[in-house]
Amino acid sequence: MRILVVEDEPEIASLLRTALERQDIVVDHVVLLADAEEAARRGVHDAIILDRRLPDGDGLTLVPRLRSLGVAIPVIVLTARRDLPDRIEGLNCGADDYLTKPFALEELLARLRTVLRRAAGLGVNEVRFGTLTFNLHHRAASVANSPVHLSRRELLVLETLIRRGGRTVSRSVLEEAVYGFQEEIQPNAIDPHVSRLRRKLTEAGAAVEIRSVRGIGYLLRQLP
Repeated sequence: MRILVVEDEPEIASLLRTALERQDIVVDHVVLLADAEEAARRGVHDAIILDRRLPDGDGLTLVPRLRSLGVAIPVIVLTARRDLPDRIEGLNCGADDYLTKPFALEELLARLRTVLRRAAGLGVNEVRFGTLTFNLHHRAASVANSPVHLSRRELLVLETLIRRGGRTVSRSVLEEAVYGFQEEIQPNAIDPHVSRLRRKLTEAGAAVEIRSVRGIGYLLRQLP
């Protein structure tokens, strides 16, 4: 999972990054509206956490702009503007949720999970693929109710594959799910993570395989 944080207060941005990364989420952070629009239009993020009072304008103007461009990414507005008219304005502009500062991190994370499930058409916290289960809430994998211990990047790879179970996922999509803007991606960087994930799933007895699709990427499929 990859989240775009649009926030000009360094302390809050740092707090959000730390909290989200502890949930094994890749975080990209920008300060300006212009940079936020450019990042959102790339289509690599699962959601946006958006401040309103930004150096180059009201962050809320970004939402209808993205919607007019056909960018349907979920947006949670996070702002000190807490009056009822402000909240109504935010929701009417197309934001998926509106949370006021100061805020509890636990509530923000809960709201984030809710908008992501809604966007994915999922009414539950788990994605199942044969005997393999990925819990979107706890960000954990299990096989037949036994936990599979994975690294942060292995979890990100598995989440991306299982959300698209039975479909080929390109290398570029996997890289975008695992690495942030600030990270330098080496050629074939994703391969070691896939290899270790494949081995751990096999050792756990998961009746699935991660198949290499030559020249494209990888496919998670159930074994007969």
